[in-house]
Amino acid sequence: MVNIRLAVPSDASDIAEILMRSWEAAYGNIIPTDFIEKKNAMRAEQFKRAITEENNTYYILQKDDKTAGYMRVVNVLSDNVFASEISDLEQIYLHPDYYRQGIGTRAMDFAYNTALSSGKTVMIVWVLAENTAAIKFYKKCGFIADGEEKQREYGKVLTIIRMRKSLKQNKSPHF
Repeated sequence: MVNIRLAVPSDASDIAEILMRSWEAAYGNIIPTDFIEKKNAMRAEQFKRAITEENNTYYILQKDDKTAGYMRVVNVLSDNVFASEISDLEQIYLHPDYYRQGIGTRAMDFAYNTALSSGKTVMIVWVLAENTAAIKFYKKCGFIADGEEKQREYGKVLTIIRMRKSLKQNKSPHF
């Protein structure tokens, strides 16, 4: 059984641990190890500041009452009329011990329904172009690369691609 709920301040250390282990597993062959280690050293403090009582974007993913992952779903803020229709899946990470157990798929359903209930018509996610496992997962969930990309420094310059999914009422995100 997968349970999804808003994160509270006491979840900060679990979120930090999940992000550290996930980065090591998912990005170990993409991002230089010393960069991952440097980022991981800051995770606990990062989430102590980010997860407040007013949190309304970070969600905890639990399986059998154990924290298995977290995600962050944000409505895009912009003066652009189209952007006001977009929900951004900014982060979705699972602890490696919980990979391939249906938790990510359940989280995507939740994110999809959250966006729809907010009146959004499009969901986007940015993903490292070299992260083929994540791209495959997002494609399975109905996302397509839309041609937008940006470069970011992660100990080396990497390309991040944007994937998008059109949200439709009364349709499951999985075909």
